[in-house]
Amino acid sequence: MKIGIIGAGRVGSTLARHFVRIGHDVVISNSRGPETLSGLVEEIGGTLRAGTAEQAATFGQVVVVCIPYSRYKDLPKDALKDKVVIDTCNYYAQRDGHDPELDDDRTTSSEKIRAHTNANVVKAFNAIHWENLRDRGRPKGDAGRLAIPISGTDTEAKAVVAGLIRDIGFDPVDAGDIGRGGRTHQPGARLYGAELTAEEANALLRAGAAT
Repeated sequence: MKIGIIGAGRVGSTLARHFVRIGHDVVISNSRGPETLSGLVEEIGGTLRAGTAEQAATFGQVVVVCIPYSRYKDLPKDALKDKVVIDTCNYYAQRDGHDPELDDDRTTSSEKIRAHTNANVVKAFNAIHWENLRDRGRPKGDAGRLAIPISGTDTEAKAVVAGLIRDIGFDPVDAGDIGRGGRTHQPGARLYGAELTAEEANALLRAGAAT
């Protein structure tokens, strides 16, 4: 699969490493230009290449967005339209500045990204600590395998993202649609940052105790 990654911080670079390891072609970008990613590309090797955000978005059959929420309007929306976009972003008012619609819980950050890009957005990888994402992947059936909650409205897009999560050593847990479901693993919710198995995460969701 061709995967584009916009944002080369801890989450973006960790996912790049995982996806290259399991055989995908990856183009990664940051806000400072492809030339600043030469060290990362050399370190990870394999199929990883650096590009601009536009190039990563155009290249990817799946595009992962790993940028601060406040910069979502900088995304190349025309290149992302109708694509599967994995939204790893979280809204932190102290970092991003106050967004009244999010402060009042009228909508979610993922819904705003979807409205801007017209993409098939799936929220994932936002609730797991990046070090766990880097280090805690386990084989299928391992008792220590961690859950990664996902939410989205497009069933096929969620299936694609769930497959990627399984392949890198975690268990996807379907939290529901991108609005109500997304709220169960955004900052402040019980699934956010929690180190749970799929069984434990599903139990919270079934009990309605995740928000």
